[in-house]
Amino acid sequence: MASDQENSQDANAPDDTSEKEITRGITIMKSIIRDRDKAVTYNVNWNADNQLIGSNAAKLASYIGTLVCMHIPITATRWSNKELGSAKDKIWTEILRSFNIEDTTIRKKYILQLAGKRHRGWRTFLTNKYLKDKEKKFVEYDPEYPVKYAIFITEEEWVAFVAQRRDENFKKVSATNRERASNPTYAYKKGRLGYARLEEKIKEARVGKDGTVRDDVQHIYDECETLSQSISTAEDQENRSVLSRALNVPEYPGRVRGKGHGCTPTSLYKNPRRRNPSNQEVMETLQALQAQVLQLQKDNERYRCMEKCSSQLKETSEKASINCQNKFPEGISSCQLYLSSPTYRLVGKGKVHNTSGDLLHHRPLPDGHLKVSVDVVLDKDALLPIPDIVSETTFLRDAIGSFVAWPLDLIFIDDEVFAQGSQQLSQKIGSRQKNKRDLPVTSLPKKGAFVPRYQISLETLVDSSDMATAGAIRLLDMEEDIFGYSCTETIGKEDLEHIFRHQELGVGVIHTYIRFLYDNFMRGNDQLSNRFRFVSSSLVNKALICREPDSCREYLVKRFMASSTNNLYLWPYNSGCHWLLLAIDPLKEVVYFLNSIDGEWTNYPDMKQLVDTSIKVFRSQRQARVPRTKSSNITWIKVQCPLQCNGIDCGYFVMRFMREIINMNQIEIPITYFDEYKCAHYTRLQLEQIKEELCQYFIEKRLII
Repeated sequence: MASDQENSQDANAPDDTSEKEITRGITIMKSIIRDRDKAVTYNVNWNADNQLIGSNAAKLASYIGTLVCMHIPITATRWSNKELGSAKDKIWTEILRSFNIEDTTIRKKYILQLAGKRHRGWRTFLTNKYLKDKEKKFVEYDPEYPVKYAIFITEEEWVAFVAQRRDENFKKVSATNRERASNPTYAYKKGRLGYARLEEKIKEARVGKDGTVRDDVQHIYDECETLSQSISTAEDQENRSVLSRALNVPEYPGRVRGKGHGCTPTSLYKNPRRRNPSNQEVMETLQALQAQVLQLQKDNERYRCMEKCSSQLKETSEKASINCQNKFPEGISSCQLYLSSPTYRLVGKGKVHNTSGDLLHHRPLPDGHLKVSVDVVLDKDALLPIPDIVSETTFLRDAIGSFVAWPLDLIFIDDEVFAQGSQQLSQKIGSRQKNKRDLPVTSLPKKGAFVPRYQISLETLVDSSDMATAGAIRLLDMEEDIFGYSCTETIGKEDLEHIFRHQELGVGVIHTYIRFLYDNFMRGNDQLSNRFRFVSSSLVNKALICREPDSCREYLVKRFMASSTNNLYLWPYNSGCHWLLLAIDPLKEVVYFLNSIDGEWTNYPDMKQLVDTSIKVFRSQRQARVPRTKSSNITWIKVQCPLQCNGIDCGYFVMRFMREIINMNQIEIPITYFDEYKCAHYTRLQLEQIKEELCQYFIEKRLII
């Protein structure tokens, strides 16, 4: 009876209203495991920014957290640690078994980044739960081992984890981050929902549970609306989101404010990832800037010297018509008469009267001209350089037996007279050649042998002009059709000395010869000008390939894109101490390799990689379809071209290669080279012919006087 009464009293007793701890079990997502065993998988959706959305997004996020707790130890401090690679692969494999996700790099990257975020959250939860008090300060006593999470954490891992968290450096970082995150102006109130599922309702992320919106929050929302209409993603060069601009706060690296997990500046703004340069790259950039400063100083000195000498050159030109010319023997000498337009050619013979104070028909001679008497006419249609207004003569054939004015750079003394009148000049050239190795002495030859007439004439002009002064230069305009852009080539005294003394050539001489080929072979000839093109050695060379590979590739691709039919691009490549020639057919993806020292293209890996990459980018931009077997195979052909016998002639060989290729007028170069020019080595005479063409062009263009 008593027991019944006691039970009755217990049953009617009021409930205990003391505070009870609300406990939560461990999340292990058993439902997913059961469905996986039944071969049931879940579909997930992605938005335009490749972020996880949809009804199963939260379930996947929770499952990722469970897998992280199971496979990643809490002592792992860096998510990027390579030792976690196998565990990450296991997490990815488990997710693919239960969720329909494409097995692609971008999806795997997103999931593993989310897993890293869950791992950081898991470690933070343990710290706040067991290592800190209610005031968020680290406790002094040793925390108990969390038995509840024994399936995830071993006792050894817990001891190591506690030691990591009690490290003074970690405490400083923790305090800094806590201070930064405390008391935000616009507190986030949507829990785990995330911005990805509030993309169209960005304002709701700052709305309380009661549905009210603060005035200052409404102001920020209105500001976002205004900015989103006035600033496009393409124009947003600062990589700052609309929300960051409205809040006037900085954008933290690796994330975009208001977009949620998985959306990065790289993916949103489509900008390449920028990284801090290494110490080596900084030093290379510094050295390049120092070299540019030195080059600018040299150019400044050259221009000042050229300006200083210009007045002297003008004075010399004004006196040239009445003074005896040093180029020719004094008195009357037999000569040959040339014209440079429309083509450079011999048109007649006569006698040049090089006498002091000579007049033509009682009038002073024009500047830069001498008086000649015409004896023989070889071109009946040739016009006089300056029509004779006294006799009203315009054709050379009508001036036989009379005197006319002729440009001094188009007058050449006959061999016999020249050999006598220029004996001193011959000795000077001979003395230069005797000091050289591997090269025969080139003095004035006997009658009937080759005479480097244009070289001797050009050297005479140089010695009698301001070009004899150190630092003097001449500028040669290069049209856009030559290299794809307009530029000016600088020719210095040292460049001409290299030609006269048969020394290694610089880019200025190579480019001048390219201008010669363009003017004399390709200009006015649509077939040749449409078939052959040139690549500038100033924009693409070994130094620039190593320092600025992107700009080199962009130039080559732009050059290739300018062609509408099959073109052969001739590129004189300077490896730093050697010239070789590449002939590139970008449409057929064939590269002809002409090296006068019998080297392989594998000796120039940077150059080869640049060419291959440029052709592939060109292929992509023109949307060409290439068989899979050829997608990565670009044909390189080593041409068995003539070889040099010393360490000097590479530049001269490259110039002759270009001339012969254009002269043959065909895109494909035989592996054994052209039959018409096939030989083991170029003779000295063949190289001298190239130099004569080059010196003749200098004279024709009047680059010296």
